[in-house]
Amino acid sequence: MLREAIEKILKEWLVAKREPIKGNSLAAFIRDEFPEVVRQVLGERSSDYKIRSSPGAGNWADVPWLAILNPKIAANTQEGINPVFLFSADGSGVYLSLNQGTSKPKQILGSRKAKEQIELIKAQSIVKIPRLKGWGLDSIDLKANSPLAKSYEEANIQARFYPADELPSEEILVDDLLSLVDIYSQSEEFLTGLLNDNGGKGTDIISPPVLSPSFKNGGLAIISLHKPFLLLAGISGVGKTRFVREQAKVHNVNLLNYCLVSVRPDWHEPSDLLGYISRIGQQGPRYMATDFLRFLVSAWKDAVDTVSEGQIVWKEIEKMVPFWLCLDEMNLAPVEQYFADYLSVLETREWSEGGYFCDPLLKASVLHQLDETGLNEFWRDVGLQGDGPKEDGLRSFFLSEIEGIPLPPNLIVAGTVNMDETTHSFSRKVIDRALTLDFGEFFPNDFGAFFEPTTTLRTLGIPKITHVRKKDLAVVPADPEGEKTVAFLSSVNQVLEGTPFQLAFRSLNEALSLVLCFLPKGDGELQAVWDDFLMTKVLPRIEGDEDTLAFDGDKSLLTELSEILREELPLIWTDGRKDLLRMEKNGDVLFPVECRSKRKITWMQGRLKKSGFTSFWP
Repeated sequence: MLREAIEKILKEWLVAKREPIKGNSLAAFIRDEFPEVVRQVLGERSSDYKIRSSPGAGNWADVPWLAILNPKIAANTQEGINPVFLFSADGSGVYLSLNQGTSKPKQILGSRKAKEQIELIKAQSIVKIPRLKGWGLDSIDLKANSPLAKSYEEANIQARFYPADELPSEEILVDDLLSLVDIYSQSEEFLTGLLNDNGGKGTDIISPPVLSPSFKNGGLAIISLHKPFLLLAGISGVGKTRFVREQAKVHNVNLLNYCLVSVRPDWHEPSDLLGYISRIGQQGPRYMATDFLRFLVSAWKDAVDTVSEGQIVWKEIEKMVPFWLCLDEMNLAPVEQYFADYLSVLETREWSEGGYFCDPLLKASVLHQLDETGLNEFWRDVGLQGDGPKEDGLRSFFLSEIEGIPLPPNLIVAGTVNMDETTHSFSRKVIDRALTLDFGEFFPNDFGAFFEPTTTLRTLGIPKITHVRKKDLAVVPADPEGEKTVAFLSSVNQVLEGTPFQLAFRSLNEALSLVLCFLPKGDGELQAVWDDFLMTKVLPRIEGDEDTLAFDGDKSLLTELSEILREELPLIWTDGRKDLLRMEKNGDVLFPVECRSKRKITWMQGRLKKSGFTSFWP
């Protein structure tokens, strides 16, 4: 079966390349059936891997390929190390290669340094993995001309070549594949460590940037968010929707970076937000795009500088414009249903210095269901009908089988939330993935300043941090190793232990991200950051009746939490703190403001005592 599949590709490749890739039977075979053949060969172990195959994206590739990805080693074919079938451009044969992803290292390190890195990893792998040494060929020749295909040759660690006119038996091909996959699997710890420590040089290949919490963009002082998904909670009329509009307005692009989408109560699946394929009528399948999808593509067009050989070249983040999507009355419909795809993809975002990566929100396989007319109409509908190199590059990139349309780095989604008899509550799955702002606490109404406001909002910018490591925190004056923040969260978690509200690694990462965003200079500022973290990530999780929140004796969970926080936040619990998200109209720091978590816990305790039930939500 494996031999037949390889033989089919080698025999038909040169003829197929003369025809359009769209609708081509060999392209469909490489894309859909060849991976299934390999899964059957791998058997039960196939569940440990992602198997991706591509004849090209939009146009034929110089070299078709199939990759076997271990997510712990390689999130995609642009990075890491993985076994791969590489078919020669002239159809003369196929290589089974242990190969390295080159696109992401080149984006991060630059071409010269990436090449040095690739050679170093190759040398280390052959030396440190005994079964790999002598397993195959040190170098390969794919008879290709494109730079991308040439990079496959440079990145080869070891490979075996099978000529088209002398293909070995099914048994030999299967044994070779299983042998390489076994070597790959047994070397997981070594390969992961090799990638992480850059071959012993002490610098990660995939390295989150050390970033200042604020930067200048067109004269604006912008504070980076640590999440691109906000829940804006508060009673009706406090200015939640206006807040989103004002954040977009300051960038002076005629609000092209702002989109208001009113959530309907009958939304129950992702297609209500992302759109869907309609097969009604005799014209063939058509994609029914939405405002959300059009805005998503607009954000992509702004964030990308160009597309080179199928790889995204991003603008400098300081030159990107934040695109603010406001989901008005977000919880009129069950968020876990219509927003499920976004919530899942959100956690795959990854920033690296010079690059950004995310799984697709709209998979390319959906777009491949459209015929040529339907696809052209789709591009026109979402604003990608132009003939420029950026538009053409994005179309090809979105059609790539390993891409589709991911979340762009500059998209910020803000959902306005009211809690009443017409709305739905939030599960912890949603709350854990969001940054929750209680407007009554963060942006309180001051009727006396209605005509002449005395404070102004700080401008919030594109999230630039996804995963924090210890060395990233060296730039934080008040907590250069993160030890204080870890100890603080551990104390809080002791109170929450054994309850549904207990915190996990994601919460710690986000607490450290928030610290890295604001770079507190002293313990008072550090405690202010912790206070806001409690308000945005911890307290929104807590709700229940007297039985759910019962603690030892006469204490409730909230009472115990309050006592712990009194000890952990001594500099701000009584005397107040500086405001991180507002400032005086003249630009001065707004100080003091009341400790927000103290005020909120007191409010939640009063509500519990009065009605027997409490939650964070106003």
